[in-house]
Amino acid sequence: MPNASPPSRPPQTRAYRFVAFCVRHLGFSLWKYDWRGQENFPKKGGFIAAANHVTEIDPLPLAHFVYDSGYEPRILAKRALFDSPVGFALKWTNMIPVDRGTKASAQSLADAGKLLGDGAAVVILPEGTLTRDPDLWPMVAKTGMARMALASRLPVVPIAQWGAHRTLPRYGRVPSPFPRKKVVISVGEPVDLSDLYDKPLDSAVLAEATERVMDAITGQLAEIRGEEPPKHRFDLRKHPEYNAKRTDYPPVERP
Repeated sequence: MPNASPPSRPPQTRAYRFVAFCVRHLGFSLWKYDWRGQENFPKKGGFIAAANHVTEIDPLPLAHFVYDSGYEPRILAKRALFDSPVGFALKWTNMIPVDRGTKASAQSLADAGKLLGDGAAVVILPEGTLTRDPDLWPMVAKTGMARMALASRLPVVPIAQWGAHRTLPRYGRVPSPFPRKKVVISVGEPVDLSDLYDKPLDSAVLAEATERVMDAITGQLAEIRGEEPPKHRFDLRKHPEYNAKRTDYPPVERP
């Protein structure tokens, strides 16, 4: 359930409040929530919320969770979604378009960094796409989140979410809204990256920061699932055959 005394949100437009109203009512109609660890959100100032990504709809319960916790979520989303039927909602709520695989993606991160200074919660899915791990554990992530975190020196809060995939499977097309599914979202303590702040932002430092955040997310998810995560994160670069958008994948041999 939401914090008893949530922080004040930045001013919102009528359009934003309308979209938030719709998302909240849709969320409560689709899912039975179990929200944990909201005391780990920073009480003031901007921060980065980094979460795992299982299904195409899990940004909805994630945004609902952050909003009802008292923050204005700004989610980085691929630009193609802004031209889709739901694009108007993304624009009205000031979500941040990302041009994947292009130099313009750096500008997306810069825009997100400016929002952090305004006290918004910038929500990032560090994997950059749906996990391809056969058992839906977080896979090896991209380093954009780490670059923004180290440049801004603002807190990174790990969030694990689990359950929305039962409503819509990974890359599924037909949702199963009834009966309502349980969705658990858990926030961990901010990840300590302070020892990396004064180091050059080279590939090794970015990889280290990324791994720390993904370890924290995976640890939160392991608690939710009550299972032991794999010792090695799934690396899509080593399994390009998993790039296909499908609802299930064959088993993969773990190292």
